[in-house]
Amino acid sequence: MKYSIGIDLGTTNTELAYCRLDGVDEPQNLSIPQFVAPSVIEELPQLPSCLYIGSEEERSSANWGLPWDSLDDLADDISKELPSVTTNPSEKAPNQKSGKRGFFQRILGRSSTDSSPKNANSGMTQPEALYLVGEIASRRAADSPEQTISSAKSWLTCTKVDRRLPILPWNCDAAAKVSPVEASKRYLAHLVAAWDYAFPDDPIFEQQVVLTLPASFDESARELTREAAVLAGLNPETFLFLEEPQAALYAWLSEKGDDWRKELRVGDVIFICDVGGGTTDLSMVRVEEEDGDFLLNRLAVGNRLLLGGDNVDLALAYHATELFSRQGVKLNPWQSVALQRQCRSAKEILLRTNESPDNDSVKISVLGRSSRMIGEAVSVEFPKQDATSIILDGFFPLCNFSDRPKSRSGMGLREVGLPYEVDAAITRHVAKFLNSCVQEDGTIVSPSHFLLNGGVFNSRLLKERFQEQLEKWFPETSPCDLSPCANLDQAVSCGAAFYGRVKKNGGIRIRAASARSYYIGVESSGLAIPGVARPLKALCVAPFGMEEGTECVVPSDEFELTIGESALFRFFSSTSRPHDQPGTILDWHEGDEDSDLQETAPIETKLDDFADNSETNESVPSFVTVRFRSVVTELGALEIWCEETGGDRSWKLEFSVREE
Repeated sequence: MKYSIGIDLGTTNTELAYCRLDGVDEPQNLSIPQFVAPSVIEELPQLPSCLYIGSEEERSSANWGLPWDSLDDLADDISKELPSVTTNPSEKAPNQKSGKRGFFQRILGRSSTDSSPKNANSGMTQPEALYLVGEIASRRAADSPEQTISSAKSWLTCTKVDRRLPILPWNCDAAAKVSPVEASKRYLAHLVAAWDYAFPDDPIFEQQVVLTLPASFDESARELTREAAVLAGLNPETFLFLEEPQAALYAWLSEKGDDWRKELRVGDVIFICDVGGGTTDLSMVRVEEEDGDFLLNRLAVGNRLLLGGDNVDLALAYHATELFSRQGVKLNPWQSVALQRQCRSAKEILLRTNESPDNDSVKISVLGRSSRMIGEAVSVEFPKQDATSIILDGFFPLCNFSDRPKSRSGMGLREVGLPYEVDAAITRHVAKFLNSCVQEDGTIVSPSHFLLNGGVFNSRLLKERFQEQLEKWFPETSPCDLSPCANLDQAVSCGAAFYGRVKKNGGIRIRAASARSYYIGVESSGLAIPGVARPLKALCVAPFGMEEGTECVVPSDEFELTIGESALFRFFSSTSRPHDQPGTILDWHEGDEDSDLQETAPIETKLDDFADNSETNESVPSFVTVRFRSVVTELGALEIWCEETGGDRSWKLEFSVREE
């Protein structure tokens, strides 16, 4: 290994930063070659997380060859003889350096489930279609939204759908579709190829790679991300996960160097607010001391919030639609998509850090779509005052510490889809999170510092509003702003690269124990009632703060485990019950939206009965009494071992969606 590589697989943009493992240089971003128009390639600092699906005819209409395609001179039949990519961590992935010629062509021609013959090509409906990622896909979203995929990362968390099946673009009758895993794989594969093209002697498979995730990702979303990463060409034996708020803090540590100790003292508490394109991540970290050395201990993380900069862009686009309407211009859906892209640029102009007082408005233009306006642009002036009012009052309103976000719209029916937040006020979500951060004596943890991350906070106006809000809530501590001067759009990937070097060579690290308590569902015993399911209890099997590479025996009564036939296992987690210990049992009420427990993806599987049923060729269902032992692996995955009492048999359950 020569390099530490940080990858931010974002909802809106994907980035790669790197630094030498043996150096002291600050991480820098890799420029990523990508199409911006047919046959036109540019190197850009970000790869928009968009996927455009074109027809086979469109594929032959232009030269779609990327720079690294010239290296793929192996014939298809030869590339098929190369080792297949595996998603099983116990199997060794192919050495990309020895067989990298034809590698990119091979992985993009494979489904995300090729390792399972029975599911071959289930990750995409038309393998021969034209697939374009990055800037060109983002631009084509304006003209062909029904052929463009965005927010694939958010779909990885949606347990209401099969995330390995081709379901995107969602709610669309398009013939060609892909799975959220397949889309994520293609973004990562593009970065893999871009790196190997730029550093042919140091393939990414042999480097230290750190891939960032939202702190709120549950185990199933982590597992699917891991699967996409391995299919894209990352080494499953060496790549690491890092939570995005932690990566933002590592970026600050990298920028400050040894001077960070001058700004923080033992006992200080840092609140991290990371507002990305599609999600908001909240974390709390405390400065502690151990054996005379400083250490950073992660105290809490917030729940998943599908709320971010994209919501701001959409709100501005909605207002721009009204401005056009006042001029007698009615926009159709295609123009509205283009308008959202225009408003994103307008937001950055109107709210950027070095805003000029002379910049009172910005022109918004879209192409005409009516029969008499084809090819003509229609424009309006978007006032700066309107933009600031929409963003401050709608997304960062000053509120009381006791305020809570609205959780229900009041409607009895809604479409199946992503669980977007009902309340767009980020400050109210922050208030709810900070109120949940309590110490053992019941008092609320008061932050002494705060760190902001995400492109929206490039605006001095929003930084000042956020500081004003925290000072209103915590007048005694008056939290100080740690936000770096660097580009907040690239802080996560740079922080991840810095973390990889620190982990390899030693240095200040954030102790990132489990930020959730985990539970397994246990069916209660009782009399049968027609049409009524037996009550469910939730047994705590892994406490908040359990560190990677550790295990614990769960003290509890014996439970009956079904073996030899298919059975459903349900799992829960909580970020608001940090004091539950292994063995704690809670009542779970179906449909209780105010519960402290959140259900993650269930597993339906048949556990082996270890009996010799060769004569009948079928398993015999039975029950065995077990107790539980929990293990948190080095990758952060939680394994629950069901161990037979009075015997030596054991069965493993995982918080994942992988088939056993």
